[in-house]
Amino acid sequence: MKIFHIVAAVFALAFLASCEDGKSYAELLNEQDRAVNNFLADQVVLLDIPEDTIFEVGEDAPYYRLDEDGSLYMQVLNAGTEGNDVVDNEQIYFRYTRYNLLAYANGKLPQGGGNNLSLNPSWFRYNNFRIETSYQWGTGIQAPLEFLPVDCEVNLVVKSTQGTIDDQTDVVPFLYKLTYQRRE
Repeated sequence: MKIFHIVAAVFALAFLASCEDGKSYAELLNEQDRAVNNFLADQVVLLDIPEDTIFEVGEDAPYYRLDEDGSLYMQVLNAGTEGNDVVDNEQIYFRYTRYNLLAYANGKLPQGGGNNLSLNPSWFRYNNFRIETSYQWGTGIQAPLEFLPVDCEVNLVVKSTQGTIDDQTDVVPFLYKLTYQRRE
């Protein structure tokens, strides 16, 4: 029930924030869809996950739609080590660079931000959204681990509904370059 209240509060804040800048929440969602579609138009996109979950890998690999809503698209850069699967509530560290897709233009990503160059990786507990360190990142960044081992590397398009609390409020989609690892 607590998660429901948090989600309701986020949507209420998103609505209020959107009214302040003169755009409705629906207009912000339309802008987000256009931005994501603009980015994906320059990519190969497959609407289905392979039944055997063996993904094409590399910089030229396609983006796979991970959910029916089209909120998550994943490109596998490194498929990781077979059998190195995550378990529920496991603490997973990740490094990321993220790019605001609202600023994607002419085939160029904007300047990225994140923790890829810092000494401190971020972390979450897999499938445990009762704790702030997990739900603050949204559900999107955990999705690749449903299909791939912990040591994978992916590019992940995340629409705001599955992004961070701030991304949900501001209705901003991001492209994440993510690597996952266990504490060593």
